[in-house]
Amino acid sequence: MPVVHVDERERNSKVPQFLMEKGVTVIFKFLDVGDYVVSDRIGIERKTAIDFAKSIVDGRLFDQASRLLQAFEKAIIVIEGGLRKVARTTNLKRSAIIGAYIALALDMNITVLNTRDEEETAEIIKRIALKEFRRTHTIGFKKPVQKPTTSNVTEWQLYVLQAFPHIGPKIAIRILERFGSLVNFCNATLSELTRIEGLSENKATEIYRILHAMYKEYKKEVKSETPKSLMDYLQHQEEEKQEK
Repeated sequence: MPVVHVDERERNSKVPQFLMEKGVTVIFKFLDVGDYVVSDRIGIERKTAIDFAKSIVDGRLFDQASRLLQAFEKAIIVIEGGLRKVARTTNLKRSAIIGAYIALALDMNITVLNTRDEEETAEIIKRIALKEFRRTHTIGFKKPVQKPTTSNVTEWQLYVLQAFPHIGPKIAIRILERFGSLVNFCNATLSELTRIEGLSENKATEIYRILHAMYKEYKKEVKSETPKSLMDYLQHQEEEKQEK
């Protein structure tokens, strides 16, 4: 079954308990971004309807959305409860709510989902986590990025980078922006890799290990010096006889 990392601040909600009842393994930890993390590439921000409305008013919504986008390849915001009633009680105009939806979906490419209550939120998170679990475990490794069909250097650089674990399109671009080339990336120190946004120390360590590990079948070629003259050759032959 899938594993979902849940922010410690979500302990007060019933969603984690519903997830466990549905067979999901829940691990509580303090998350820097998002409330629920189902994989390296998918992060979920959960908001009650009243919190969503308040975050529009105080400006938190788009700051949180931007951070979610920076950290994950796929960002999802779940809005729990009815917004129509909230709009009336907070005096928030309906046009402001619609505008926020459009901005999140079209301008920021964030998936926005509505749920009725905490149990339905848990069901949606479980289904997302299960789909992601099957995607990664059926293949056994990350789905390969489509090989470029042109000679565009940047496309090939991004293709090569995304072959590494934990590196999607966004992180690949950040790597090129920081290091400039694949050679510089390969020569980067572990400390330099951890400075890439989206690469934790554990992820960076795995990438560093892959870059520097020796292939087990590799055999270093030992170059033997060949004699340069007939006298050298005879002396070389004599030395070999004495060694035997």
